[in-house]
Amino acid sequence: MTDSDTPQATDATAASSASEMPPPTFDAIGLHSLILQAVKQTGYTVPTPIQAQALPEIMAGRDVMGAAQTGTGKTAAFTLPILHRLMPLANASASPARHPVRALILTPTRELADQVFESVKRYGLYTPLRSAVVFGGVDIGPQKEALRQGCEVLIATPGRLLDHLSQNTVNLSQVGILVLDEADRMLDMGFLPDLDRIIRALPAQRQTLLFSATFSAEIRKLARTYQKTPVEIEVAKRNATADTVTQIAYPVAEQDKRAAVVHLVKSKGLNQVIVFSNTKIGTSRLARELERDGVKAESIHGDKSQADRMKALDAFKAGELEVLVATDVAARGLDVAGVPCVINYDLPYSAEDYVHRIGRTGRAGALGDAISLYTPAQEKLLIEVEKLIKRPIERGELDVPKAYPRSSDRALSSGAARDRGRERGSDRGRGRDRTYIEPPKPPVDEFFLKPYEPAAAATSTRESAKQSTAKPAMTQRKAGLGVLLGAAPKPVDKDTAPSSESAGN
Repeated sequence: MTDSDTPQATDATAASSASEMPPPTFDAIGLHSLILQAVKQTGYTVPTPIQAQALPEIMAGRDVMGAAQTGTGKTAAFTLPILHRLMPLANASASPARHPVRALILTPTRELADQVFESVKRYGLYTPLRSAVVFGGVDIGPQKEALRQGCEVLIATPGRLLDHLSQNTVNLSQVGILVLDEADRMLDMGFLPDLDRIIRALPAQRQTLLFSATFSAEIRKLARTYQKTPVEIEVAKRNATADTVTQIAYPVAEQDKRAAVVHLVKSKGLNQVIVFSNTKIGTSRLARELERDGVKAESIHGDKSQADRMKALDAFKAGELEVLVATDVAARGLDVAGVPCVINYDLPYSAEDYVHRIGRTGRAGALGDAISLYTPAQEKLLIEVEKLIKRPIERGELDVPKAYPRSSDRALSSGAARDRGRERGSDRGRGRDRTYIEPPKPPVDEFFLKPYEPAAAATSTRESAKQSTAKPAMTQRKAGLGVLLGAAPKPVDKDTAPSSESAGN
């Protein structure tokens, strides 16, 4: 007997049934044939524990509060039964009025909204159900057009959904199913005002589903205000981390953290590593410094445009980046297959965020490593994490090079690279193997070091100017006072005496 055969399932029976009975197949759960066809096309035949327990309850119309470790298929746990429940209302009409919004899925981040949208499209491929996604950071025009075409399933972030509500481009009066994905973050105090406005626009009679990897006692109490007698499903210990993830923490001085990241990536030959930082500025700075250290890195955080964020994610998923430096915007629901390692460059201030961060590795049964770097002052944050996950985290010793050679330093062995470095004025770094190059000195003209001396031409020009402005010399001496009194006149120089013609003139 499966959970769907027990209409009054309780928390205890829901938890015990999974341990006593093998999980049913998707065929046995009773999904609609068109949805089941899409599921089989993905290669899945047996549901994960959270799916096996949640699907029957949601398909029966009950409110569900589901907690499971990241990477265990929570998205499919609510998208599959939602599509199943909407199939009786599906139609192939071209009229948008025949495709009103019947299910609303809210997510805290744009990346998670887009990821859930892809999941809904994949599982609803063979159904006539329409879906759409709206989030900020991109042009709202195409989103308005998609909403005008009609959609039964709408995935949205709260802020952009409120924009559409204020512009009357979406009608939520026929929503019968509400999903809060990553509910602990959705019910965080920063989201509560937006959520209250959105919920007031929804019908009072609806099914409400909450899913997350972590649920604090406060969040559980608050969530019950949105749900009616919910069925709580926990497939693992509360706030537990996956056993497939190996956790270790290294004490490192703050100024050595960057070198520690480079050392870990290079010495272990890692690729597609997610490095978490607490601040947007620190995230961008660390990505730039890693690039100078010869590590292919890009950053992603809330201040970046959506186009830049998607570009960085696409490059990371394609394996073109060794490191993706991110804030907690990437800690929620980001699903990248094959991430071998997660590094906490900064320990999170909230212990619950640690669980979400390390859930980016060791997904779907794969093995992964979670490495944390901490200073003595930050060890208290590590202790808070250990209290939350109820297990100790191994402490290790990391031999960090005092200064890791940067890519520009290593390039100095090539003359061509040296010339290119001069042309770009590139940063030579502070590598211990650095070859110092004296910058070229600008040419010095000795003329400008001498004291000022006027040129001969300038001197003669000034003398001529003085003579031209001087009063004309007297050509005839006036008779002195002594001559008038009878004294003998002074002899006159014949050379200087004026001629008679001059005197006459």
